[in-house]
Amino acid sequence: MSAELTGTQLVVDDGRPAVRFHRTYTHPAGHVWRFLTDPGELAQWFPSRAEMELRPGGTIRFSGDPNMPASTGRVIAVAPPQHLSFEWGGEELRFDLTDAGDGRTGLTLTDVLSAADAAARNAAGWEVCLTALDAKARGETAEGPHAGPGVLWKDFYDGYVEAGFPSGAPVPGLG
Repeated sequence: MSAELTGTQLVVDDGRPAVRFHRTYTHPAGHVWRFLTDPGELAQWFPSRAEMELRPGGTIRFSGDPNMPASTGRVIAVAPPQHLSFEWGGEELRFDLTDAGDGRTGLTLTDVLSAADAAARNAAGWEVCLTALDAKARGETAEGPHAGPGVLWKDFYDGYVEAGFPSGAPVPGLG
């Protein structure tokens, strides 16, 4: 397995399973915040096009994912430019930004899962998405999470299964 795994599994305070990722970007928090909230920026790395009313209780409209139908979610909490959490597909996504010094920003993404057996599937998906975000943050052109066959996703998935992440949840688009 050649794909480097960067996710960890955990249980959040209320007992729900989750997967977590951390990145550090050479941009100030306001710039990284736009990666998380601007529909044009999100479209380059997030699995769905997301247009949100950026306020607690605000609606988020998700579309454009070839493997998922259009849907809506709800903003749970927002504190620009440090925290954003929202509902997406029955799960809760939490994005936390911290000052990493020297104009850099730490990004922590926590995906609170709807079922433990989604851990390997979702961790692999986030690896693909965050790889696109990493490229974007470096100023490179990223193809995004739906740029062709899921070979990279499958490498990550197999790695997470081998690492003991719970698996077995259906994989949209793979039958």
